[in-house]
Amino acid sequence: MAHRFRGFLPVVIDVETGGFNSATDALLEIAAVMIELDENGNLCRGESHSYHVQPFAGANIEPAALAVTGIDPHHPLRPAIPERDALQRVFREVRAAVRAADCRRAVLVGHNAAFDLGFLNAAVARTDIKRNPFHPFSCFDTATLAGVALGQTVLAKATVVANIDWDASSAHSARYDAERTADLFCSIANASRDSYLRAEERARLLGWIEPAIPVSDAGTDADPA
Repeated sequence: MAHRFRGFLPVVIDVETGGFNSATDALLEIAAVMIELDENGNLCRGESHSYHVQPFAGANIEPAALAVTGIDPHHPLRPAIPERDALQRVFREVRAAVRAADCRRAVLVGHNAAFDLGFLNAAVARTDIKRNPFHPFSCFDTATLAGVALGQTVLAKATVVANIDWDASSAHSARYDAERTADLFCSIANASRDSYLRAEERARLLGWIEPAIPVSDAGTDADPA
């Protein structure tokens, strides 16, 4: 995995929030899904970690946002934990995965990833967490990838055309959306594996890298053009 993404470990993050403004609106749920390599060199979904989050003091919560997510932030049976605690738990798992994959840092994967990364960075700043395992601005956006590869940018439609199960009744849960995003990311990446291997061979010929997998295993001829 360290070779596949140049030392970065892709980790899917999905957040459910009280609005669109990361500086003022509450973070209500966060989920992280690990991306792994199987024995055949294909990307696959790994472990999931998700938490309900208590709104920070003074947080804005838009009723329209709650109507979409179905979250009741103040329900007495909601197992929410403080924002800092939720982030630290997620980051602990991410750092362990980064070490296990021999990577340098995590890179966020998200559907409309700028939204999730913006809320993550705002929460990190708000809680004064010093050890953030994620790159501060680089990310993989599955809305963009799906638009190019599948002609669909909406998560529900992109997963369906990629032959990934979609349950509308489970959508807008951070864990469910993150897991479907992980499946979509892996599907698109695996479908482009031959192109990746040809690029690896070209990079090797240029003296940049050593290939992780022999190009002959790709089943296609190398194309240096």
